[in-house]
Amino acid sequence: MRLGQIKWNNEVTAAIFEGENARPIPGHTLYDLIRRSEVEGTDLSKMAKAMASGHSEAATPLIPLAPKEVWACGCTYEMSASFRDGEHNTREGFYFYVYNPAHRPEIFFKGTSRVCVGTGQPIGIRSDSTFTAPEPELGVVLGSKGRVVGYTIANDVSAWDIERENPLYLPQSKVYTACCSLGPVMVTADEITDPYSIEMTCTIKRGSETRFEGKTSTGKLGRKIESLIEYLLQSNQVPCGSVLLTGTGIIVTQEAALGVGDVCTISASGIGELSNVCALV
Repeated sequence: MRLGQIKWNNEVTAAIFEGENARPIPGHTLYDLIRRSEVEGTDLSKMAKAMASGHSEAATPLIPLAPKEVWACGCTYEMSASFRDGEHNTREGFYFYVYNPAHRPEIFFKGTSRVCVGTGQPIGIRSDSTFTAPEPELGVVLGSKGRVVGYTIANDVSAWDIERENPLYLPQSKVYTACCSLGPVMVTADEITDPYSIEMTCTIKRGSETRFEGKTSTGKLGRKIESLIEYLLQSNQVPCGSVLLTGTGIIVTQEAALGVGDVCTISASGIGELSNVCALV
């Protein structure tokens, strides 16, 4: 089931998305639905279907949910690990070591709903960065105790030049206003039976000019999602309604760094299309 949020009766309201239309679920955000399904021990999709309005109407998707926390993983794709170790694609740097053979993955705090936007909203370019780039990723929506509730598209927008200056600057590279985009919807876990067969693309356009095109498959993930969640939860009580970003397999080089007004569009088979214009923050 495709779940998300819309503006309905002047309130952010959960909805079932059916093509370009949506059926609102009155009195609930998506987070409310997830929590209620857990408390009542009810299947989320069945609950949503029973509570949704019988009337379907055209609606613009908002951010699927306001995440309590967003965590992100790095070096889960070989291409990402190699690029972060430098343009020479060395396999001797510490980023590649995290990809293979290290058992412990890279996991870092991306932020809360404060730094997140939905499709159609601006993503941020840091004013002190000359190389901000998108990182298209599969996002995993978590319930209590790391239960996988569903999947969405994520853009882990990053100031690459700041991290490259010194790895200790990673938080400044990763956490700032509008640095994370999620959407357009969340597809429930029961509908995506194989999260390792999702085809993803990324396009950056500046006016009519295509600045960048890239693609990957989640089949190239070097770690299992359940393993990433296991490490995330070690001595770390991540709340229900959080999102885990699983890493990127599409690398945007400095020649295609995001500029003000650029439009970045990420697609994922079975989920949809996440599109954002770029703005200085």
